[in-house]
Amino acid sequence: MRIAAYVYSGWHPIPERDESFHEGFTEWQLVRDCRPRFEGHAQPRVPLLGEYDDRDPTEVGARVRLATSYGVDALVYGVFWCRGKRVFEAGLDRGFLGSPEGQTVPFACMWANRMPRRVLPVRRTHAPVIDATRLVPSDVDDFVRFVEVLAESYFVRANYLTVEGRSYFSIYDSTFFLRELGVDNAQKAIAEARRWLTSHGHRDIHLAAIEPNAACLPLVREAGFDSVTHYVFLPDWKGPPRQDYREHAQARAAEWSEFAAGSGLPYMPSVAPGWDASPRAADFGDEQSDKYPWSPVVVGEHPELFHEALGRARSFRARVSVDDPLVFVASLNEWSEGHYIEPDQRFGHGWLEAIAGATGQGSHRRCDLRDGGRQ
Repeated sequence: MRIAAYVYSGWHPIPERDESFHEGFTEWQLVRDCRPRFEGHAQPRVPLLGEYDDRDPTEVGARVRLATSYGVDALVYGVFWCRGKRVFEAGLDRGFLGSPEGQTVPFACMWANRMPRRVLPVRRTHAPVIDATRLVPSDVDDFVRFVEVLAESYFVRANYLTVEGRSYFSIYDSTFFLRELGVDNAQKAIAEARRWLTSHGHRDIHLAAIEPNAACLPLVREAGFDSVTHYVFLPDWKGPPRQDYREHAQARAAEWSEFAAGSGLPYMPSVAPGWDASPRAADFGDEQSDKYPWSPVVVGEHPELFHEALGRARSFRARVSVDDPLVFVASLNEWSEGHYIEPDQRFGHGWLEAIAGATGQGSHRRCDLRDGGRQ
């Protein structure tokens, strides 16, 4: 069973953020400036290998090489697209694909069908969690055109990730996609995209719905999706502000079968080493909001518990499955949301050691992870 890590390609300046914040802004500023907000709060998170510009193929290649040496088999890049407009594409196109590793390491695309926030850190506690301006509208023609761009730029590459011989592609907010198009038009869009791929000599796609809500879960198969999965599936989003990692990792694993049964499709689990979006939230002291990005914060995370979560994911089997399933890790580098497996000053290479220990594929010391996997 292969391990695929999600990648956030937002670690370089873009004109849109220069205009909204200041010239040269990246979220490293948020990560660097975050401070503890309660006793025992593990902030700031400091990358052991330093901050980096993910347009730089040397920096990206070194981190990809490290991750694969510990047992990560593939990367899933978030691709931002809104009716032809793209942002952060340089992290994939220049950073990863410009490196030697980008020619051989399997990779796939996830449609990040929300646009980046225009205010960071978030200061309006009464604002909606997802502002309407961030939602990405689409229709049949737009979706087909997007798949055409993905096929011509990425699916065609020899190292593009496949599941059962088809190009793996996922939609981050599958609920919004189905609500925006409706089931009939979603079905039409997916079918027309498949016809275009076939008629132009491309492989078919394996299309995964990420986190469809309860109303949409029974509809994803009818719409044309091939599997269901998650991005970050760890906190209880409406639960208390502090949540224990062990408790919630076990609770989420107990729900995997429900997503398989409710969709009638294969379910491929996603596990995360933690969750803490505090860097994206303005600090108001004790007067904190009870929603993203202030809350919830997962506490008590540790590489040993992440190792256990990976073991549960690797042993999970639903009644309907695929021959070559994936286990997803969220993520390689979401530093501003506190879920990353790149080395940090707190646990060293511990997150990577957890993967090596769970898969038996890495070339490094297997685990006694009680010391956090420090080398």
